[in-house]
Amino acid sequence: IGKKVQAIYLWWHKPVIDKELLLSLPNLKVIANSGVGMDHLDLKLVASFGVKMANAPRAVSSSTADTGMALLLASARRLVEVHNISISPSMEYCEADILGVKLAGATLGIIGMGNIGYKIALRAKAFEMNILYHNRTQRKVQEEQAVSATYCKKIDSLLQQADFVMLVVSLTPQTCKLIGKRELELMKPTATLINISRGAVVDQEALVAALQNGVIRAAALDVTSPEPLPRDHPLLKLKNVIITPHLGIKTDKATYMITEEAVENMLAALSGLPLPSEVLPS
Repeated sequence: IGKKVQAIYLWWHKPVIDKELLLSLPNLKVIANSGVGMDHLDLKLVASFGVKMANAPRAVSSSTADTGMALLLASARRLVEVHNISISPSMEYCEADILGVKLAGATLGIIGMGNIGYKIALRAKAFEMNILYHNRTQRKVQEEQAVSATYCKKIDSLLQQADFVMLVVSLTPQTCKLIGKRELELMKPTATLINISRGAVVDQEALVAALQNGVIRAAALDVTSPEPLPRDHPLLKLKNVIITPHLGIKTDKATYMITEEAVENMLAALSGLPLPSEVLPS
């Protein structure tokens, strides 16, 4: 049926798009992805076959922003740790020294202020947090004012000031291991790292060492490298880490909206119209 295939809808990186598959589909016009991240695709290879590509930024931004805030709150108030205490057979009372971090007045540093990053800023403002952000390009003044956000041209400045650092960048050669030993050491010892982008954006060996040695307070990760981690990975043994299995977009409504957005892009491509969410190779 290879000659009949004109569109592919990628769900959770399946099917794998390689040269062999592309050669077997001579009439393929478009590949629509179920999410924002496109790091699983060789964009230049796909484009060389004259195939258009699209992602689903509108559908996923709110759900992913919710996941980021959920991880921030869970880590700040040590929810997983105290849940385990609460359900343990020996539970009699809550230890007085199980103290969380107050969000009001704390500083959130957002690395990557695209659609998702901006929605995180909107949510953080409601929690009365101070907001810093680092991005390739600065947002418009009115957009900054709407969320009371301050632009940090240098990532180092953000890392040194933030109580919570949230990673919301796409995985590219430039952002691979963006947060390593040097960056972690710039952070406050009371700071928390939250990653909802891609696992490879963080140097995981450096993160393990930072968490073990008190370089930073905690980490909350919706993404790791690989996914899932090997069952003997040291990150799984640390009390100051929360790990979720890439929940970012996984809500009932978001899943439905992703499919709608993908179909919209595929129909546009098949009709010779501009794709609403086209992704071009850089």
